[in-house]
Amino acid sequence: MNLEAFNAGCNIIGIRKNNIRYGMCCAWAQMVDYDKLTMLLGSQSVTGKVLEKGDIVGISALSKGQDDAAIRMGDGHSNETDKWQNIPNEEKDTAILVKGARSKMVCRIREIIRLKGIEADAFLYLDVLSFEQEPKKEFLGAYEVLDK
Repeated sequence: MNLEAFNAGCNIIGIRKNNIRYGMCCAWAQMVDYDKLTMLLGSQSVTGKVLEKGDIVGISALSKGQDDAAIRMGDGHSNETDKWQNIPNEEKDTAILVKGARSKMVCRIREIIRLKGIEADAFLYLDVLSFEQEPKKEFLGAYEVLDK
Protein backbone atom coordinates (compact mmCIF):
# COMPACT_ATOMS: atom_id res chain seq x y z
CA MET A 1 0.00 0.00 0.00
CA ASN A 2 1.26 3.47 -0.87
CA LEU A 3 -0.39 6.00 1.45
CA GLU A 4 -0.85 9.40 -0.20
CA ALA A 5 -2.02 11.32 2.86
CA PHE A 6 -0.98 14.83 1.77
CA ASN A 7 -0.24 16.71 -1.41
CA ALA A 8 3.55 16.67 -1.02
CA GLY A 9 5.51 19.06 -3.17
CA CYS A 10 8.70 18.38 -5.06
CA ASN A 11 11.38 20.47 -3.37
CA ILE A 12 15.10 20.73 -4.01
CA ILE A 13 17.62 21.60 -1.29
CA GLY A 14 21.00 22.77 -2.57
CA ILE A 15 24.29 23.91 -1.09
CA ARG A 16 27.89 24.40 -2.20
CA LYS A 17 30.10 23.07 0.56
CA ASN A 18 33.77 22.11 0.50
CA ASN A 19 33.73 22.99 -3.22
CA ILE A 20 31.09 20.31 -3.96
CA ARG A 21 27.57 21.15 -5.14
CA TYR A 22 25.14 19.06 -3.12
CA GLY A 23 21.47 18.68 -3.91
CA MET A 24 18.53 16.40 -3.36
CA CYS A 25 14.80 16.19 -3.86
CA CYS A 26 12.64 16.23 -0.73
CA ALA A 27 8.87 15.83 -0.52
CA TRP A 28 8.82 16.19 3.29
CA ALA A 29 8.85 19.97 3.68
CA GLN A 30 6.46 22.31 5.46
CA MET A 31 6.12 25.95 6.45
CA VAL A 32 5.70 26.14 10.22
CA ASP A 33 5.62 29.95 10.48
CA TYR A 34 5.80 32.88 8.06
CA ASP A 35 9.59 32.67 7.93
CA LYS A 36 10.30 29.15 9.23
CA LEU A 37 10.44 25.82 7.35
CA THR A 38 11.05 22.21 8.24
CA MET A 39 12.39 19.43 6.01
CA LEU A 40 13.06 15.77 6.71
CA LEU A 41 16.08 14.34 4.87
CA GLY A 42 16.40 10.57 4.88
CA SER A 43 19.39 8.74 6.31
CA GLN A 44 20.56 7.69 2.82
CA SER A 45 21.11 11.34 1.85
CA VAL A 46 24.71 12.43 1.36
CA THR A 47 23.44 16.02 1.27
CA GLY A 48 21.77 15.56 4.67
CA LYS A 49 24.99 14.18 6.14
CA VAL A 50 27.11 17.24 5.21
CA LEU A 51 24.68 19.86 6.53
CA GLU A 52 25.40 21.68 9.79
CA LYS A 53 23.64 24.21 11.98
CA GLY A 54 24.21 27.68 10.50
CA ASP A 55 24.67 26.54 6.88
CA ILE A 56 23.03 28.68 4.20
CA VAL A 57 21.02 26.50 1.78
CA GLY A 58 18.72 27.03 -1.16
CA ILE A 59 15.23 25.56 -1.18
CA SER A 60 13.42 25.46 -4.52
CA ALA A 61 9.78 24.37 -4.69
CA LEU A 62 9.59 23.14 -8.27
CA SER A 63 7.02 24.21 -10.85
CA LYS A 64 5.02 21.93 -13.11
CA GLY A 65 7.22 21.05 -16.06
CA GLN A 66 10.42 20.79 -13.98
CA ASP A 67 10.18 17.00 -13.73
CA ASP A 68 13.69 16.60 -15.19
CA ALA A 69 15.21 18.54 -12.28
CA ALA A 70 13.35 16.37 -9.76
CA ILE A 71 14.41 13.15 -11.44
CA ARG A 72 18.05 14.29 -11.75
CA MET A 73 18.22 15.25 -8.06
CA GLY A 74 16.87 11.85 -7.06
CA ASP A 75 19.45 9.98 -9.12
CA GLY A 76 22.65 8.98 -7.31
CA HIS A 77 24.59 10.94 -4.72
CA SER A 78 26.15 14.42 -4.87
CA ASN A 79 29.60 13.18 -3.85
CA GLU A 80 29.64 10.88 -6.93
CA THR A 81 28.29 13.22 -9.62
CA ASP A 82 27.37 16.89 -10.09
CA LYS A 83 23.59 16.61 -9.99
CA TRP A 84 23.34 20.32 -10.86
CA GLN A 85 24.89 19.81 -14.29
CA ASN A 86 22.27 20.53 -16.97
CA ILE A 87 19.80 21.99 -14.45
CA PRO A 88 19.42 25.77 -14.81
CA ASN A 89 20.53 27.11 -11.44
CA GLU A 90 21.87 30.12 -9.60
CA GLU A 91 23.99 30.48 -6.51
CA LYS A 92 23.49 33.00 -3.73
CA ASP A 93 26.23 32.73 -1.10
CA THR A 94 26.42 28.93 -0.57
CA ALA A 95 22.74 28.41 -1.51
CA ILE A 96 21.95 26.79 -4.86
CA LEU A 97 18.52 27.45 -6.38
CA VAL A 98 16.69 26.02 -9.41
CA LYS A 99 15.85 28.72 -11.96
CA GLY A 100 12.18 28.80 -12.86
CA ALA A 101 11.03 27.19 -9.61
CA ARG A 102 7.64 28.26 -8.22
CA SER A 103 9.34 29.42 -5.00
CA LYS A 104 13.03 29.96 -4.32
CA MET A 105 14.21 30.51 -0.75
CA VAL A 106 17.59 31.16 0.78
CA CYS A 107 17.54 29.70 4.29
CA ARG A 108 19.81 29.28 7.30
CA ILE A 109 19.71 25.99 9.18
CA ARG A 110 18.60 26.88 12.70
CA GLU A 111 18.65 23.32 14.07
CA ILE A 112 19.15 19.75 12.93
CA ILE A 113 16.92 17.60 15.07
CA ARG A 114 17.14 13.83 15.52
CA LEU A 115 13.63 12.49 16.15
CA LYS A 116 13.12 9.43 18.31
CA GLY A 117 12.66 6.36 16.16
CA ILE A 118 14.25 7.95 13.08
CA GLU A 119 17.48 9.27 14.58
CA ALA A 120 19.47 8.59 11.40
CA ASP A 121 17.29 11.07 9.46
CA ALA A 122 17.95 14.82 9.58
CA PHE A 123 14.93 16.95 10.52
CA LEU A 124 15.92 20.49 9.49
CA TYR A 125 14.47 23.60 11.09
CA LEU A 126 15.23 26.56 8.82
CA ASP A 127 14.94 30.34 8.89
CA VAL A 128 13.92 31.92 5.57
CA LEU A 129 16.38 34.75 4.88
CA SER A 130 15.03 35.77 1.46
CA PHE A 131 12.65 34.45 -1.17
CA GLU A 132 11.34 34.90 -4.69
CA GLN A 133 8.15 33.36 -6.00
CA GLU A 134 6.13 33.15 -9.18
CA PRO A 135 2.51 32.77 -7.94
CA LYS A 136 1.12 32.18 -11.44
CA LYS A 137 3.10 28.95 -11.73
CA GLU A 138 1.69 25.72 -10.32
CA PHE A 139 3.69 23.62 -7.86
CA LEU A 140 5.04 20.27 -9.07
CA GLY A 141 3.77 17.48 -6.82
CA ALA A 142 6.08 14.65 -5.76
CA TYR A 143 3.51 12.05 -6.80
CA GLU A 144 3.41 13.53 -10.31
CA VAL A 145 7.09 12.66 -10.69
CA LEU A 146 6.89 9.29 -8.94
CA ASP A 147 4.11 8.16 -11.24
CA LYS A 148 6.35 8.54 -14.34
